[in-house]
Amino acid sequence: MAGSASVVGCVAVVHPQLRWSSFREDSHRRTPSRCSNLIALRPSPSSRSFTCSTSTTFQSILSSQTRWPCEVGNGRSRSLKKKSCCWSHYTSKEQVIEAPLSKQHKCISCFLNHCRNRSSINKFVPRVFSDKSTFPLLKHTLDNVSVKRLHVLNATVGPDEPHAASTAWPDSILEKQGLDLVDPEIGKAELERFLSSELPSHPKLYRGQLKNGLRYLILPNKVPPNRFEAHMEVHVGSIDEEDDEQGIAHMIEHVAFLGSKKREKLLGTGARSNAYTDFHHTVFHIHSPTSTKDSDGDLLPSVLDALNEIAFQPKFLASRVEKERRAILSELQMMNTIEYRVDCQLLQHLHSENKLSERFPIGLEEQIKKWDADKIRKFHERWYFPANATLYIVGDIDNISKTVYQIEAIFGQTGMENETATAPTPSAFGAMASFLVPKLSVGLAGSLSHDKSPIPVDQSKFIKKERHAVRPPVMHNWSLPGSNENMNSPQIFQHELLQNFSINMFCKIPVNKVQTYGDLRNVLMKRIFLSALHFRINTRYKSSNPPFTSIELDHSDSGREGCTVTTLTVTAEPKNWQSAIKVAVQEVRRLKEFGVTKGELARYLDALLKDSEQLAAMIDNVSSVDNLDFIMESDALGHTVMDQRQGHESLVSVAGTVTLEEVNSTGAKVLEFISDFGKATAPLPAAIVACVPTKVHIEGIGEVEFKISPGEITAAIKAGLEEPIEAEPELEVPKELISSSQLQKLRVERNPSFIPPSPEVNITKVHDKETGITQLRLSNGIPVNYKISRSEARGGVMRLIVGGGRAVETFESRGAVVVGVRTLSEGGRVGNFSREQVELFCVNHLINCSLESNEEFICMEFRFTLRDNGMRAAFQLLHMVLEHSVWLDDAFDRARQLYLSYYRSIPKSLERATAHKLMLAMLNGDERFVEPSPKSLQSLTLESVKDAVMNQFVGHNMEVSVVGDFSEEDIESSILDYLGTVRATRDSQIEQQPSPIMFRSYPSDLQFQQVFLKDTDERACAYIAGPAPNRWGFTIEGKDLFESLNSISIDNDEEPQSESHSEMKSCRKDLLRKLRSHPLFFGITMGLLAEIINSRLFTTVRDSLGLTYDVSFELSLFDRLKLGWYVISVTSTPGKVYKAVDACKNVLRGLHSSKIAQRELDRAKRTLLMRHEAEIKANAYWLGLLAHLQASAVPRKDISCIKDLTLLYEAATIEDIYLAYEQLKVDESSLYSCIGIAGAQAGEEGSGEEDESDEGLQGVIPAGRGLSTMTRPTT
Repeated sequence: MAGSASVVGCVAVVHPQLRWSSFREDSHRRTPSRCSNLIALRPSPSSRSFTCSTSTTFQSILSSQTRWPCEVGNGRSRSLKKKSCCWSHYTSKEQVIEAPLSKQHKCISCFLNHCRNRSSINKFVPRVFSDKSTFPLLKHTLDNVSVKRLHVLNATVGPDEPHAASTAWPDSILEKQGLDLVDPEIGKAELERFLSSELPSHPKLYRGQLKNGLRYLILPNKVPPNRFEAHMEVHVGSIDEEDDEQGIAHMIEHVAFLGSKKREKLLGTGARSNAYTDFHHTVFHIHSPTSTKDSDGDLLPSVLDALNEIAFQPKFLASRVEKERRAILSELQMMNTIEYRVDCQLLQHLHSENKLSERFPIGLEEQIKKWDADKIRKFHERWYFPANATLYIVGDIDNISKTVYQIEAIFGQTGMENETATAPTPSAFGAMASFLVPKLSVGLAGSLSHDKSPIPVDQSKFIKKERHAVRPPVMHNWSLPGSNENMNSPQIFQHELLQNFSINMFCKIPVNKVQTYGDLRNVLMKRIFLSALHFRINTRYKSSNPPFTSIELDHSDSGREGCTVTTLTVTAEPKNWQSAIKVAVQEVRRLKEFGVTKGELARYLDALLKDSEQLAAMIDNVSSVDNLDFIMESDALGHTVMDQRQGHESLVSVAGTVTLEEVNSTGAKVLEFISDFGKATAPLPAAIVACVPTKVHIEGIGEVEFKISPGEITAAIKAGLEEPIEAEPELEVPKELISSSQLQKLRVERNPSFIPPSPEVNITKVHDKETGITQLRLSNGIPVNYKISRSEARGGVMRLIVGGGRAVETFESRGAVVVGVRTLSEGGRVGNFSREQVELFCVNHLINCSLESNEEFICMEFRFTLRDNGMRAAFQLLHMVLEHSVWLDDAFDRARQLYLSYYRSIPKSLERATAHKLMLAMLNGDERFVEPSPKSLQSLTLESVKDAVMNQFVGHNMEVSVVGDFSEEDIESSILDYLGTVRATRDSQIEQQPSPIMFRSYPSDLQFQQVFLKDTDERACAYIAGPAPNRWGFTIEGKDLFESLNSISIDNDEEPQSESHSEMKSCRKDLLRKLRSHPLFFGITMGLLAEIINSRLFTTVRDSLGLTYDVSFELSLFDRLKLGWYVISVTSTPGKVYKAVDACKNVLRGLHSSKIAQRELDRAKRTLLMRHEAEIKANAYWLGLLAHLQASAVPRKDISCIKDLTLLYEAATIEDIYLAYEQLKVDESSLYSCIGIAGAQAGEEGSGEEDESDEGLQGVIPAGRGLSTMTRPTT
């Protein structure tokens, strides 16, 4: 099972757009993984949904920990449309978040790269505005076309250029540093003493060790309140398996976790749990409230007791072993996508000299089928003992002494029976101990202020000698200088399911632990140097059509692999592969030879310090799970753990010692394996691996064989290094996009003012004290909502929502909106400013911005800081986009080509082809809900896509929401100055209404379909879908469901007999009346229903019948469109998939024959309420709550939908859930299903034809090495 250590899935630890590749393949990110080369020295506060292309964060330097968002607003279920029209089954991983504990154990082997793949100089995204179009083009679809990692949710561009406005040293740097940048009096000896001194340790982190050797770490943390995280990390993984045990560590994780009765008892408490396995670790984790409403008792002892049973006292019942064997075999087939196979290829070649290349955690099918309970038990006895484990507790804990006592009470006697004392020895953890074991007393670093051990050192470990196994060392062949004769030739992985060309050049060195100021300084210098490369390629080539799709440079530490890996990844259309390689190595050589400029150094350094200061100000807003992830990762790598304030102070102290010469010499060493390729002095690449298709599409010819050889690859690299190069010129950066004089002129011309938000009120500002929400409307018709929030100090977020989206595309202009949004994103120009200038402006002000389109809306989002006029800068950019967008022919050509390339890749994806076929069938071939076809794309013009997008930008059709730590005066001034001066209308602007949307009428021979895909390995998936109402109770037939609710009696209120008091009954009836008349009734009840159905699907289809490893129910409830739909996605084997589909249908239709129990409803309520409570302090979450508050197209949304959310969930009854259930069309005449089967013998009659193969735009198959290093979450 490889699970993600978290089931929270709601936060992004850093501004998700600049991250160094994190080698953790879980979809809920929660395990020590790959850390950026600017190592994770402190966690950052959660920020939820921003992926942008214009800024960097200090945390992105220092942490790769990231958590992706789940849609929660207004009780919605995670809408499928938010992912992609193919409902990319990766969405189901988020589903785990709300599932009961029994459902939560789901591995992530096949979706590991969701998290692992945070690139450093990664994912070169060719534009200022990151295109986040969720439908039909998710940001990670086209951005990752042919990139090495496909399924990176909200994948972002890597370390975006953090520039300031000047080429001189900024005053802000000089003012804040204790060391003069150029002070000649600072002696070399004094500087060396400073740099060799140790970094400070986290002041609140408490470490200790029990007599039986169990290490524990405790960190009090108040976010979220009244909850805590408990992780039991056992230092054993797939690397410790013998030749006949491949996959047994993963098997134990499944059996121990799901076989625990004590874990099951936590189901009613609101706790969530999961587990995962990687090369070196098996982690079991529980996220729990500190107490429950039903009991005043502390839940920590119960959670610890459950972890003790799971890790050290499991019952290996034959029935559970067989059940999990079926689940793992299903998981193995499900995860065996082309992405996973590419990932395995990369790992096998990168680590060809050691067991990492052959010990993937998922294991081998033939061995998994053979093991009995005794075999599994013996492995457990060999590795699962307290001295080989570490317990992490982070959360709302006030009494450290009490917590230590509870740990000792639960675990103190574990492993002590009949055991003899043995002196502690690092060899218990093998050669990887320095990477994988937290540094505590008795073998752990004792320098922390709270490192304590409750027992003497000589009694610290009591373990049986026969169980004290010595982990064999994992030996790496480091990338050292050597002769060309010693260099491995490039490896080529060619497969028919690959669409584009990608190549990875790897360099492998030991991890440099960050423990001193000098270590931190080196990390900072590398970050500055490598970020320059990203920005240069971005600016140099994207103003014209480049030969590459993306160029990434990733330099990151991996506790999971025990090394630091530098990776150059180039992706391109196959026809351009040689030119793409030449460009990449040419730019690497340019940077290595000439270095960064003084201006670049100043801009990067100032931006990093600004961002660091911002994060330090948010020290009290870091969630427990982010802190825990960060600590586990840092300990695994041997880095010193600091809090945000310490991290900022340390960074400031070393920034003043950085010189241009040292930055260039330090950075150059990282690039030598590329820039000096072929020279005797250069480090030899650890591996060069190209992943290429077997055939390519040639216009006018069709499919032809793609030929490539290792010699040609080597020649292309050398040719790029021989290209002439010149030094980088300095760039001028605008300090503002709208000058004071221009702004004054706009004020005079357009006379902006506030008007009453609605005809019902005669005041210009409506403020709700309970929520803190203020509603305004400008004289040009633009409504604005804002909320002052102190949760994220000196930070803010803003979202523009424009009604229309793809739904308003005409028959003649299918695809115009998504291609138009992408075109705007590709160009990135506004007014007279070039894309480079706009990017640098954003970086200078630490602005992140993104642009997306879906079925209903176009959306632009900003994240900004309040320092240095960051909010006004963000408003300036929004004004320029609305008023002075620049539409470029070459940007349009690139956008159209990306969609065309994606369309041709769909037949090579089983999931996408299957979902696309179903979508076309259900929605009667409406192309607005699938990807634009080549025919539609060819009919588009720059003018048509521009009109399709900009004609939606009408004043009253737009809505702006802002949340942040600003003042009332500042926000209203910015609104008036920059939104109030936007023109109210445009030429030929007519508010567009979508043409009718129809479900295909019954009967139809398309209600059940199949897709067959030729592949070397067998897999199967299926989708089942049907109509639903929208969030506000409207159906596609035009019905208003609230009209029927008025006739339903609530006399039979299902009150328990004990509540006979008349006043209580009357109060209960009042609540029911309020719920059923509330605009959010169907949004609330549908969300609860989705939770219940998901729980039943897992219990029945996965756990009882063993027909699948992964099954989920998802709702798409639209806001503007008067329809919705549901989708069940299930993965299986070709032999079981038909039974799995039938079983899913039976569960879906079985809610009448098997009535919903009160405990099921209570569990669903707890799940959604806990998530709401956990996220309510996040600014980005509030943007979701504010969405459509004044939208004319969503008339039922009002302030009560925010104020009453908790009350509505609590008031819902089983009868209410059935009222929602009746609106789902689940009869045979309404259901549509499509089964996809891949294999060598898959349906000779065909399918997978190009005309049937579109779906959620996830981009061309990428190459990344994360999928195979860790299993999926067990539940």
